Amino acid sequence: MNRAFNRKKDKSWMHTPEALAKHYIPYNVKFLGNTEVEAPKGTEVVKDAVRKLKFQRHIKKSEGQKTPKVELQISIYGVKILDLKTKDVQYNCQLHRISFCADDKTDKRIFTFICKDSESNKHLCFVFDSEKCAEEITLTIGQAFDLAYKKFLESGGKDVETRKQIGTLQKRIQELETENSELKQQLQDLEEQLMISHEPPAGSMSMKPPLSTDVFDMVPFSPATPLVPTPASNGCPPPPPTTLPPDISKDLFGAEPFDPFTCGSADFPPDIQSKLDEMQEGFKMGLTLEGAVFSLDPLDSRC
Repeated sequence: MNRAFNRKKDKSWMHTPEALAKHYIPYNVKFLGNTEVEAPKGTEVVKDAVRKLKFQRHIKKSEGQKTPKVELQISIYGVKILDLKTKDVQYNCQLHRISFCADDKTDKRIFTFICKDSESNKHLCFVFDSEKCAEEITLTIGQAFDLAYKKFLESGGKDVETRKQIGTLQKRIQELETENSELKQQLQDLEEQLMISHEPPAGSMSMKPPLSTDVFDMVPFSPATPLVPTPASNGCPPPPPTTLPPDISKDLFGAEPFDPFTCGSADFPPDIQSKLDEMQEGFKMGLTLEGAVFSLDPLDSRC
């Protein structure tokens, strides 16, 4: 049973768009764990992962370990997995990285999804045991993905090229500042070498020549020499400059850093082009929702 949610499926959605956009939908489930898989999609891929994690869980159960309980928080910003008691975030799976989500049509408790890890870029399959609401959770993730994709097109997709240009310009500014700093250092080194070459030999009684001046009897300007502020006539130090340094947390147009999947402000990504390309690639791949038979051996709910 393949539910291609990218078609018109509004009637089957479980929640209002506002609930997922402004808040999140919580589910208390048991977390069987995650394991690396070789492909981002596929029923057989998740079947093997479920069997593997069920086997590991049975071993841990025989050792007296219980299946940990977690809280799933599903919204347009991703699927968070939190410790049920401490509320510490164990995993934060962004929706454009989730490529496959499936529930077991014979066991209404088991569901799973495949997510690409942000650091290793490996595909990880997460497996959960719910209270017979696996299909509802699967549909909720699908609805959140659909809304997130629309939000990306509205807030990010339309100005992707503009943001890429901003990122390129900011990178070029950093390169020019580095180059300017290196040139100043080279100029300072040359001036020091020039002063050493004009020093009189040791033991000589000749006076050092006065500092040369230009045609207007002015001391030569050296960009390597720091400027010392002139004291005010009343002996008090001059007031601080009225212009403030630029806010590096904003881009060239004074806009907040662009990240459609961050609720608050954040540091501007060092490589925004790669990040936007990754989001486009993830949404373009889409999310497959599927119901399948994972195993004939259901997990004991008492573990």
